[in-house]
Amino acid sequence: MDKKLTNARQDKILWIDLEMTGLDPIEDRILEIAAIVTDWKFNELATYEAAVKVGPRLVEKRMFKGPSAAFYDAHSANRAELVKQNLEHGRSGRTIENELLAFLDEHFPGDTAVLLAGNSIHMDRRFIINEWPRFDARLHYRMLDVSAWKVVFEGKFKTRFAKPNAHRALSDIRGSIEELKYYLKRVK
Repeated sequence: MDKKLTNARQDKILWIDLEMTGLDPIEDRILEIAAIVTDWKFNELATYEAAVKVGPRLVEKRMFKGPSAAFYDAHSANRAELVKQNLEHGRSGRTIENELLAFLDEHFPGDTAVLLAGNSIHMDRRFIINEWPRFDARLHYRMLDVSAWKVVFEGKFKTRFAKPNAHRALSDIRGSIEELKYYLKRVK
């Protein structure tokens, strides 16, 4: 039987956030990834960060002229940081996928399908499927999406978490973890 169907109980969670050139998983590319492994008390057990090398013409086309240009115009400091990081520290997607697989091997048993968590994690997953299929194969089909909690609490309880939007991968994950903790406190 497929391990993605048999390992529903998870001892740890893999939180991921991606920064991309835009939101189209076919036309756009991942620029930055961060990952945090936590336990169910949301204690950080390990972190990973990397910049993915993306060709400058694609960056220009998608981030400055494409459908995401308006978003990045409003967050120009973030765009400048991502572009600089891409030029100075970006590494191949294949190298980063290999590092991610090693990161999983270090923190999750090899026969475990890893639970993926984050905010609007379904969008990040679409990019992962497209760019890192070997990494995707290690992930469970279930995902912990904090944005679903956001929808319920805003719609039913008119409660909103004031999450800082740094639009950088590692700080965005930490914000998502704090947001889920905020909602869980209200459940009790």
